[in-house]
Order: sequence, then structure tokens, then C-alpha cells
Amino acid sequence: MRPWAYLNWPNRITLLRLLLVAPFVILLQHQQQRPVYRYLALGVFAAMALSDAADGFLARRLNCKSRLGMILDPLADKTLIVCAAVLLSLPHSCVRDGYSLIKLPDWVVVLIIGKDLWVVVGFVVLFLLTGRIRVVPSKAGKACTVGQLAMVSALLLSPDLNRLGPGVGTHLARALWWIAALLSVAAAVGYTRMGLSFLAEAEPADSSSKKADKAA
Repeated sequence: MRPWAYLNWPNRITLLRLLLVAPFVILLQHQQQRPVYRYLALGVFAAMALSDAADGFLARRLNCKSRLGMILDPLADKTLIVCAAVLLSLPHSCVRDGYSLIKLPDWVVVLIIGKDLWVVVGFVVLFLLTGRIRVVPSKAGKACTVGQLAMVSALLLSPDLNRLGPGVGTHLARALWWIAALLSVAAAVGYTRMGLSFLAEAEPADSSSKKADKAA
């Protein structure tokens, strides 16, 4: 069987989104040298964000949800957001507006990466304790992703928005990184509660199966 035949169209779009992370990172690293690279990075970022919505729509429309897609989709989102957040917090790759730098604060990056690490560690712990794989997106997690995408977009557009008025783009970027940080905390709390609920549901089932084995 041809390798591509195993992938449905939502999976192919998600895989393409993962592959676009590399050119996005390269463009961000050089966007201070030439402004056109920032616009190209913004274009690639917009294409990746739209593809995120497209693969979800197709999965629901074609009724072709798969376990691979459930893993690849959040992986692509997290890879994109983490790479963007880290690069936009570094002096050599953050957004430059004239002689000033519009840099994402380190504490926001820590919250974004910390939330993702917390979710991954929780996923592994649940798998080790229950032997099951469960990937369930939450409303808080989706809101967090949307907030982070808006934050990155505002940072990349901030020099252009600043031309509309003094500090318009900078203030918008600051407001959105506060929102993204709060949503990261809310998502971490939500996934923690979800994981504990799943663990509580799995334990009675495990104990009942052990009793059945002993009775047998």
C-alpha cells in the first residue's frame, strides 16, 4: 500500500502544517534584516492557522476522524506556537520597530511551554496508570490556542499597527500576551481536572476487573 494512501485529507493537511514550521522558523530568524521576511513569516503563519481550521472542518465533514489525526493536530499546534513564542522572545529574532524591539516577555514563554509540558506529562502518566490513550480537546484548550495564534499575529503586525497611532500595535500585542498567558493557566487547570476525572473513572473499572479475575 502506498504510504500516502494511509493518510486521509485532514491528516495530510496537518502533516503539511508540521512541515511548514521549518520555513516559518527560518523567516522569523531573519526578519530583522529585511522587513519582507516578517511579512512572509506572517503569511506562512496565517496559512498554518487556516489549515488548522480546514483539517478540523474536513474531518467533521467527511467523518474521517482518526487516532493519528488526534495526535498530529495538537502536535502541529504546539510545535508552531512554541517555536513562535521562543523566537519572538529572543533579541535577534523578535519584532523590530525602528530602533525599538517588541519582545515577548520570558514569563509568557514559560507559561506557554509549561502548559504544554504539563499536558504531555499528564498524558504519559495517565497512559502508564491506565494503559489507555485518551486525547480529548477542551474548550479552554481551544480558546488557549486561538489566543496564542492571535498573540503571535499581533506581534508580527505590531510595527504596521503602530503607524495607525502611537503604540497601537505594541499595546495590542501586550494585551494579547496577557490574555494568552491567562488562557494557558486556565487550560492547564482544565486539563488537570479532566485527567483526574479520567483517572477516577478508570480505577473502579480496573478494580472490578481484578476482582473478576480473582473470582475466576
